Amino acid sequence: MRAMTHDDLLARHRAVMPSWLSLYYDEPIEFAAGKGRHVTDAEGRSYLDFFGGILTNAIGYDVAEVSDAIRLQVGTGVLHSSTLYLIREQVALAERIAELSGIPDAKVFFTNSGTEANEAALLLATQARRSNQVLALRNSYHGRAFATVGVTGNRGWSASSLSPLNVSYVHGGYRYRSPFRELSDEDYIRACTDDLREIIETTTAGDVACLIAEPIQGVGGFATPPDGLFAAFAEVLDEYGILLVSDEVQTGWGRTGEHFWGYQAHDVTTDALTFAKGLGNGLAIGGVVARAELMDCLTANSISTFGGNPLATAGARATLEYVLDHDLQANAARQGARLHAGLGELRDTLGIVGDVRGKGLMLGIELVAPGTTDPLPAAATAVLEATKTAGLLVGKGGLYGNVIRLAPPMTLTDGETEDGLAVLRSVLTDVNQEFTR
Repeated sequence: MRAMTHDDLLARHRAVMPSWLSLYYDEPIEFAAGKGRHVTDAEGRSYLDFFGGILTNAIGYDVAEVSDAIRLQVGTGVLHSSTLYLIREQVALAERIAELSGIPDAKVFFTNSGTEANEAALLLATQARRSNQVLALRNSYHGRAFATVGVTGNRGWSASSLSPLNVSYVHGGYRYRSPFRELSDEDYIRACTDDLREIIETTTAGDVACLIAEPIQGVGGFATPPDGLFAAFAEVLDEYGILLVSDEVQTGWGRTGEHFWGYQAHDVTTDALTFAKGLGNGLAIGGVVARAELMDCLTANSISTFGGNPLATAGARATLEYVLDHDLQANAARQGARLHAGLGELRDTLGIVGDVRGKGLMLGIELVAPGTTDPLPAAATAVLEATKTAGLLVGKGGLYGNVIRLAPPMTLTDGETEDGLAVLRSVLTDVNQEFTR
């Protein structure tokens, strides 16, 4: 019997899956096995993974400590119970996350994804403030559900103009294309903060529920604002009683290298933060951490059928302890600095590389038409395909689809960093020649 090929599986996929479900590559691939930072596809080709399942395989593949924790829970026969019952692993994980959150008097609610986590945070904020007015950043992405699409400031990922929220968008997250881009960090922060105040005073009724923001914009192309921006924002928000929610779905767990959470680079304490992705290292888990007063503001009953289930929390707790025990935050800082330096050299020599940005193992390469700042999505697509051919998996994003996203597992080694850089140098040089002829 003939083995099923990627083409066979793609045909079946297209027959039963939505047309809007995005797939990478002209010839999409299926992962059949993984070890460390490498995956092997169903046709036997191996790749170094520099995108980690969209930052989800935070510590790589086939990690014994995580697999053992999952097997131990499976061995009990209890994979699910719902939050109507006590869940030992859920409580233990919540205690650990509350301690690490930096939020005073913190409580934790578990969900199944970042989208669901952000939905929960928006519910808390709007209920606490008795207002459906929300502030968000331009170029943001917060999920694919009804409210989270409503606060997504990126047209390519905003599927509907309908929303339960009244949203106003402010400057700040995406500096490369900002009208304030030429300003110093201090003046940039001042201009964005002035814009925030004007937005509040001209487009809202004043009683805004919250500002929700990614410390580094993920889908938006790892756009990175200057440190201190959100502290300046918080001074204005505090005047109006507006809550600050940090979307840490992609920036959490030490990935930025400098801090455990992205918001901590801004010398501010957030009222709530959301998390997901890397915590489960592939298991479906997300959640909200908030001040107890905010978390407890709901007056109706609620549960989570699957959120924080015994299997997911057992695996997630093992993942979190692995991150801490192996100081992967420090490794993210070290390997990220090497990648950033190597890519920075390409920015200085290749016309298509308009910007290299990010922190730790969360880096973006914005590709532009040589000699301009005009976005060049065709170049990003060419890089995506060529790196795959060379055995390296990277991501793609940005407002115009012209940003290469790099987010390897935080266990990345020195040798793998150099291997990835070598492929990127070669591919970007070839693509630069193609677009400068």
